Amino acid sequence: MDLSQIRGKRVLILGLGLHGGGVGAAAFFAARGARVMVTDLKSKKELAPSLKKLKRFKNIAYHLGGHRMADLRNTDLIIQNPGVPERSLYLLAARRKKIPILSDVEVFFRLCPAEIIGITGTKGKTTTTSLVGAFLKAEGGRRVWVGGNIRTSVLELLPKIRRGNIAVLELSSFQLDALARSHMSPRTAVITNIFPDHLNRYATMGAYVRSKAQIFKFQGSRGALFIPAEDKRLRHLSRQAPGRVVRVPLERTLAPVRAAIPHSVPGFHWIDIALAVAVAQHFGAGDRAIRSVLKNFHGVPGRMEAVRVHRGVRWINDTTATNPGAAAFAVAETKSALGEGSLHVIAGGYDKGLPIREFCRALRTQAASAIFLPGTATERMIRELKAPKSLSIMRARTMAEAVRVAARIAKAGDAVLLSPGAASFGLFQHEFDRGDQFTQAVKGLR
Repeated sequence: MDLSQIRGKRVLILGLGLHGGGVGAAAFFAARGARVMVTDLKSKKELAPSLKKLKRFKNIAYHLGGHRMADLRNTDLIIQNPGVPERSLYLLAARRKKIPILSDVEVFFRLCPAEIIGITGTKGKTTTTSLVGAFLKAEGGRRVWVGGNIRTSVLELLPKIRRGNIAVLELSSFQLDALARSHMSPRTAVITNIFPDHLNRYATMGAYVRSKAQIFKFQGSRGALFIPAEDKRLRHLSRQAPGRVVRVPLERTLAPVRAAIPHSVPGFHWIDIALAVAVAQHFGAGDRAIRSVLKNFHGVPGRMEAVRVHRGVRWINDTTATNPGAAAFAVAETKSALGEGSLHVIAGGYDKGLPIREFCRALRTQAASAIFLPGTATERMIRELKAPKSLSIMRARTMAEAVRVAARIAKAGDAVLLSPGAASFGLFQHEFDRGDQFTQAVKGLR
């Protein structure tokens, strides 16, 4: 389909969601005169924040609370939300009818006049994306846009982007799957790391790794792939890259700018910073611009975010640790920085089918207490923990209750870490809502 001739076409947005991608896609096509239909499994009430942003458009119709085969009739184009799996019955039916299916990211890649930097990884991709954008903006000279899986819709940015600009995008594995369908990769790619995640969607770890590898698969010989030099898995994977591979050494890359990094920045952020520095330097950013950003860098919201120190207790929001491996790492890093104080962890939620042994071992050996939120992963974790004498296990029905429980048992010198090791489905709108509720409850402590 010629995306420049969309006026009057019937476009179905399959999945509105709450992260901005569905809203950006609906607004993009509606503003260009398409007749838009939006469907989603969630109800009108659940989607209220997204629907409010689309109120100004009169050429958008809705069917909420479920998808319908009838919505596929007389449709010229389907825009697939990343949350809609490839084997969805509706997508399978659309393919049988030969209806074109694209994602918002595919549309962006086809129409974007600027150079694209794509960043992926199991953890660290948001920090790296944010810093690359900030470094390039500080250097000046070219207009820089930051979006993607970072809760800024790529199609919201697209009308503003001009030739000669740079677009810095965080790309999830789901978005990369869609790009592979169109045989597209960003000219400049970054992989921060890969460890088990989303195994409720991917049949094997190998399938998940192949999904991440798509960020460089279609680059061609002129592409560049940046990876941490010390990561053995990525060194092995990068042998498949068709273009140049830049292995970024941590110590040597950070040496000229290390003094600008605030002492409050946890050590595990350093590899993300190093990757961002290397990419920014590749695009012409100098040390002065990089240092000017780093001196004010204290992390990004929801990623080991220091929320508050209250009565001597540190409260840390790591809501984006939606897999057990990331949560285990967060527990170890927090306890290491804490020293003699006790660590209390708020954990649990929806089960993504990931291995939990490492996380449970970290809780047993390094936490004084674990306060579990409701969910299927919670039950698995509690069974795996087997009620150890060294760890106090408690349950809470809501985030507010979990924070109250933690505040009651934590003493000066302790830390309370929200690092769930699970998805947020059911109790929260999404992981950022979970983090927002934690932050709100913590700031309300008296």
